[in-house]
Parts: sequence; C-alpha cells; structure tokens
Amino acid sequence: MPRTKHSVASRQRRKKYIKAAKGYYGGRSKLYRTAKESFERSLTYAYRDRRQRKRDFRKLWIARINAAARLNGLSYNRFISGLKKADVDINRKMLAEMAVNDSEGFKQLAELARSAGEAAG
Repeated sequence: MPRTKHSVASRQRRKKYIKAAKGYYGGRSKLYRTAKESFERSLTYAYRDRRQRKRDFRKLWIARINAAARLNGLSYNRFISGLKKADVDINRKMLAEMAVNDSEGFKQLAELARSAGEAAG
C-alpha cells in the first residue's frame, strides 16, 4: 500500500491559523507556532471576557447610581433599599441611564426611595 502524505492538509491547517492571526504584530502574524499560540490564547481571553464584560458594566452602573444618589443625599444601598420597599422595579442599567441623562427623573426616584425608607425604618 502506498504511503500517504499530508502536505495539503497540513498546509491548509497552518494557513487557517496564519489567516486568523492576521493583523497581529510581527511574528505573531507570520510564524506558524507563535501565530497558533497567540490565536488560541485570544480565544481564551474572548471566552473569559464575554463573562467579564457583564461584571464590568454592572460595576459601572453601580458607580454611576451611587454618584447620583449621593448628589441627592442618599447612599447607594439606602437608595436601592428604598426603591425595593417602594415596589419600584427598575434595573441598574436604566437607573444609571437616568442618573446620566435624566437627573430630574432620578431626583424623583431618590425622593420616593427616601420616603419609603423612612416609612419602613
């Protein structure tokens, strides 16, 4: 039986990695081994950071809400607690949006949270 050679398949496999690493700096886009390492590492980072992004945005929203709440004389936890007691069901993304773009609406929510917090406590 004749010996099989894999040159076509090997070249295609290598080309796939080189093509995927297009735009990387220096040898990372030219040399097979470094291109493969860089590309596979990039996939790992992409997978991890799709989850990390959600955490980062939540942190950003909380920081914005806290800053706006303090301008209205409340801490973040008292503000959120007051909204829960007042049965206001609004997520942090929208609260942060209001804090940045609709300060009057946020001020009304802060007053509502303050009054609900005082009534309960």
